[in-house]
Amino acid sequence: MRTSPNRLLGTVFGAVYILVGLLGFAVTGGIGFLATEGGLLLGIFAVNPLHNVAHLLIGAALLIAALSSVSAAKAVNGAVGAVYLLLGIVGFFIVGSALNILALNTADHFLHLASAIVLLGAGLGAERSARVSATA
Repeated sequence: MRTSPNRLLGTVFGAVYILVGLLGFAVTGGIGFLATEGGLLLGIFAVNPLHNVAHLLIGAALLIAALSSVSAAKAVNGAVGAVYLLLGIVGFFIVGSALNILALNTADHFLHLASAIVLLGAGLGAERSARVSATA
């Protein structure tokens, strides 16, 4: 039995997002839950407490789906990838406004877009590619 690319990506991304969510609380002390500017995680990525909670929830969803089944991992990877694509694009337009309730900055936008490409790509096609190459 072959390892599913979606399950592997879901496990890795899920664990990383949970770790990032937890580490984010180390730099957001004294920052309002919905603050439009946050602390810098790794000196680059802006986060506020809501952003940290979002990372924890997304990480948990990815990890739970990856540990459940290939179809669940594929669906959640695709859904999270689509949301990150939207967030990556919209993020550029809401910086500096009251709508920036996740305290996003430019580094966040590019990371969200990169995550979107990987997760959405896997969710839309990785299993199909693995199946085609396995039968060839």
